[in-house]
Amino acid sequence: MAIDPDKLLNFPIPEQRQTITKASSILYALSVGLGADPMDAAQLDYVDHHRALKAMPSMAVVLGHPGFWLANPETGVDAVRLVHGEQGIVWHAPLPIEGEIIGRTRVTGLVDKGAGKGSLLYSEKTVTAAATGALLATTTSTTFLRGDGGYGGPTGPVRPAAPAPEGTPDIIVDLPTRPEQALYYRLNGDDNPLHADPELAARAGFPRPILHGLCTLGVVTHALLRGLAGYDPARLQSLGLRFSAPVYPGETIRTEIWKDGGFRARVIERDIVVVNNGRVKLA
Repeated sequence: MAIDPDKLLNFPIPEQRQTITKASSILYALSVGLGADPMDAAQLDYVDHHRALKAMPSMAVVLGHPGFWLANPETGVDAVRLVHGEQGIVWHAPLPIEGEIIGRTRVTGLVDKGAGKGSLLYSEKTVTAAATGALLATTTSTTFLRGDGGYGGPTGPVRPAAPAPEGTPDIIVDLPTRPEQALYYRLNGDDNPLHADPELAARAGFPRPILHGLCTLGVVTHALLRGLAGYDPARLQSLGLRFSAPVYPGETIRTEIWKDGGFRARVIERDIVVVNNGRVKLA
């Protein structure tokens, strides 16, 4: 089934109501690596329910998550071959540790790169407090539809990324991932089998299941919190990044940070840049 661009641009993605609990907030923080150092009290503020808990800012990407909606055959998308290309977050208020939120996701753009070249799908999600309607966060995503192109969709505009950082970074933060980390991260609602099923990963062209791009984002956000914000989530106002290569669970992510807000990340074991064109804005 080929993509119908008008249908995909107006695809009805159901609104999601979600009740956040302390347990689900802690699970998210654990799933992106907080608490890996049991002697780091700053990390415990995100994962120890006996403390005055803080919400991990990058949790915005899983709140009100609509699930793997692109796997719906009605979209016309080759869901096996798609990958997460870019992600942005704007925080309008501190995320709650518990309470009810509403997530509303919509497709905001489509770029047909041509037959055999794939397609870009842009989407946006707003997260609001159910009780007050207050806007908590806006997330934006670019999904690279590697198996789709040449269906007569719009050919632009392609949204520019932030400039890639250059020179020597001012701060370097190394954070490990665990071999089973993708299986934990799936419990946040992102259950794409690419991150768990070796056979499907092989069909998609990977030697083994890969880490969720949004889990990589969580690890990088942790590095930014540590390196720039002293673990104070209120200091993060916005970030954007481009995923440039997959991470395999168990690898170590080195985040290289510049004081002007630029950043990138590489996997130490393979010396491959996995996140580039990063930009963070602090309060």
